Amino acid sequence: MFLRSFRLTGLLLATLVAAMVASLGTAWANEFKVAIVLPGIITDKSFNQAGYEGMKRASDKLGIEFAFSEKTAQPDQPQALSDYARRGYDVVIGHGGEFQESVERVAKRFPDTRFIIVNGTKPGGNVSTMSFDFPALGYVMGYLSGKMSESGKGGYIGAQKLKFYVELGEGFTKGFKDARPDGEVFTAWTNDWDDVAKGKEAALNQISQGADVIFPSMDNAVVGSLQGAKEQKKKAIGIYYDAIADWPDTVLQSAIFDLRNALVTILSTAKDGKLEGKAYIYGLETPEAARIGTYHASVPEDLQKEVSGLIDDIKAGKIKTR
Repeated sequence: MFLRSFRLTGLLLATLVAAMVASLGTAWANEFKVAIVLPGIITDKSFNQAGYEGMKRASDKLGIEFAFSEKTAQPDQPQALSDYARRGYDVVIGHGGEFQESVERVAKRFPDTRFIIVNGTKPGGNVSTMSFDFPALGYVMGYLSGKMSESGKGGYIGAQKLKFYVELGEGFTKGFKDARPDGEVFTAWTNDWDDVAKGKEAALNQISQGADVIFPSMDNAVVGSLQGAKEQKKKAIGIYYDAIADWPDTVLQSAIFDLRNALVTILSTAKDGKLEGKAYIYGLETPEAARIGTYHASVPEDLQKEVSGLIDDIKAGKIKTR
């Protein structure tokens, strides 16, 4: 009798355990998984770090599983993207406009996977793009720089001539010249996102030509440009985060393209099954994703108010930023 009762209890326990395992297996199978492939390192205090931290924030807020690959050279992009798609990730992100061609190629082979290209230019099908209103933020930074410049000369430094970074520089130049009609803006392209020495060299070259406000828009190489400006006691514009926290003597203001919040927003849409093959663009009208940062103490209060009014006019469509 006791033996039979024990056997029944053991059978019931085994059944319960099997049911729990099956339930957990279903939960694991249904977990929403996202992977991001990054061109640089996750500690660059710029584009790549913002992307990585955005994924962490999305994981915490949305309860998604995420994986990442950093410092992925362009020739290795297709393989990295394909690996994640093959392993069943629901969304695979190419972090940067340089992923456009690779994602387009890989997406055709994995039609059931959603792909997102940060700063991409050609959405469609199972490919979405996520970017910002770069000309608008560039214009605001250029206007402020033009007003604050003593020499009447500024500098913009980019890595590759990708569409959005070209537009960012054009916006900066237009804003600078609207603030300073007799002003001049130098533009340089380093062809390297992460080389700190090249970033510094480009900044020093522009400073030697008279530029006293520099706007670098690379990844880790931004650090070199800011170092150059600091050493020469010139001013600079930060990018992606409120850079005055790390460069209190150098940064006048920052163009904050908040990849962290933008990624949470677009991945929330993806998790809900509503992600479309279109362009998702965030501008000054969505300050949680695109905004300015903290002013340097040298920026007069009346100029701060003028810039605030400028932003309102841009949002209202009263000012053309390109």
